[in-house]
Amino acid sequence: MSHTIHESAKIINRQNLIVGDYSQIDDFVFLNAGERTVLGSFVHIASFCSVIGGGELQMDHFSGLSAGCRIITGSDDFMGGGLTNPTVPARYTNVKRERVHIGRHAIIGTNVIVLPGVTIGEGAAVGAGALVRKNLEPWTLYAGVDCNPIKTRPSERILELEQRLLEELNIRLAPLPGH
Repeated sequence: MSHTIHESAKIINRQNLIVGDYSQIDDFVFLNAGERTVLGSFVHIASFCSVIGGGELQMDHFSGLSAGCRIITGSDDFMGGGLTNPTVPARYTNVKRERVHIGRHAIIGTNVIVLPGVTIGEGAAVGAGALVRKNLEPWTLYAGVDCNPIKTRPSERILELEQRLLEELNIRLAPLPGH
């Protein structure tokens, strides 16, 4: 059991990165592990994704980011509470760092942007190009720029397939840190 981090992936703060078995980070991913990044087992981060902001990211087992996603775990205060950009000493800035949590079996479509503090529920699916500014309900399909719910996703078949795969591989997934 192991995971794959492709050679051309750029990992910042690698000491804060935990990666579960059978997970994969593709080439050309930029991942700042920030305060802490936990990737469960069977997690996939596709090429050209970035994780920035210096906060915390947790991706539960079987979740995935499609190509070009942007996960933002921290942002400058744009309302004048501090100077902005990383060239300014931290004591003069007002950076807000928050946790982003992507639930088990959640799938994030191509070029989706997820803002700090968002929780994407178990089994949620987000269509390409959406901007996720608020928490998303479990087992719901979202689409559109403002990420509107379209319909619910069936969970039974996915959870059944997960169980069959784990039995076939004779493995039991441990709970992720923080649960």
